[in-house]
This record gives sequence, structure tokens and C-alpha cells, in this order.
Amino acid sequence: MAPYLAMAGEFRVHYSGFFDPGFGHDAAGGAGSRGVLEVRCHEAPFVLEHGQVVGRLVYERMAEIPHALYGTGIKSNYQGQGLKLSKHFRAA
Repeated sequence: MAPYLAMAGEFRVHYSGFFDPGFGHDAAGGAGSRGVLEVRCHEAPFVLEHGQVVGRLVYERMAEIPHALYGTGIKSNYQGQGLKLSKHFRAA
């Protein structure tokens, strides 16, 4: 995950910075997994609009085949998870 334009607003969305090998991969139990962005504002409040570009994915070739894929086989936390609010929000 890379910033679209680091100075394009009062927020940051690329805290994770990467997806582990196998995230979302069907063979690892993650068909249809979604990368969920954590968005934080800096000093000023802001509003995100539908369709607003906030980041970009950069795909890079791995230096070697991973020893294990992120997924159900290693009890990964987010594989196969749908959209949900951050743990910082309480259910209404």
C-alpha cells in the first residue's frame, strides 16, 4: 500500500504498508478477502467522498517463494473477513 499523494489532504491511509503473501488467495482460505484501510486525520477534520482516491496498491515480485501463506493454515486473523469497523469503534 502506497500513498496516492502524501500531501493531498489531512489524512493518512497506508498504515499497514503491505499485504502478507497469500492474503485473499483462494487456496489459503481467503477468496474474496478485502483490504480494509485504516484512515486517520492529522490536525483538521475532513470528509471522504465516494470515489475519492486515497491510496494505491503496488505489486512487486517476491524475492523467493514464501514458506507459508497468510491464511487459515496458520490461523491468520483477517483472512476471509468482510468489511467491518476498526476495533476502535463500539457497536451501536
